[in-house]
Amino acid sequence: MLETNITKSTFQFLNSLKKNNNREWFSEHKTDFTTESEKVKCFFNNILEKLKSHDEIERLKVFRIYRDVRFSKNKTPYKNNFSASFARAGNHRRGGYYLQIEPGNSFIATGFWNPEKDDLLRIRKEWEIDTTELVAIIENDTFKKVWGQLVGEELKTAPKGFDKEDPNIQFIRKKQFIFIRKFSDKEVLENDFASQIDESFKLIKPYFDLMSNILTTNLNGESLLN
Repeated sequence: MLETNITKSTFQFLNSLKKNNNREWFSEHKTDFTTESEKVKCFFNNILEKLKSHDEIERLKVFRIYRDVRFSKNKTPYKNNFSASFARAGNHRRGGYYLQIEPGNSFIATGFWNPEKDDLLRIRKEWEIDTTELVAIIENDTFKKVWGQLVGEELKTAPKGFDKEDPNIQFIRKKQFIFIRKFSDKEVLENDFASQIDESFKLIKPYFDLMSNILTTNLNGESLLN
């Protein structure tokens, strides 16, 4: 049976790990880690099944708790969270979903983290022509209440080849196209947390449909897919 809730014991383990982020402590509490990670994996699979009811999902990826510290100033060996991503299936479906469970920093995210060079140019060219449909989606009251504003890294000025005075420059200069919804610890522990996640992900579909159409067609609207 899939786990339907996140429990207090998961937060307790992660809080203890944050205070004792070293290999000795982790080794002594490996059984606790295994117990909590399996519960959270079941919860992630529960979200996966919900997503499959309204989207085509290719795979669930549960991220390792072990950190790669080789190129980081932060040498703590473990993450203080459990996290997973859900990849959409097919070349015609773009975008992805992310879920993180962490005391004081739990959130879901969706959108386009780091578009490839050609995809980023295609998006910018689209915004240069027209953002009417994009604005209609992301400024919808229900959408904004759940997801807030479009976020992500952006340039301080216009990208090369674009006019800094373009009326759509606020979108053109973006390098990422992400929406984030944060949850309090209290909200994470509530019985309807999984449903809240799923309902939020459902709301993103018009945005995904628009972006998928842009990224699979040229500026004339002709399909790039074979």
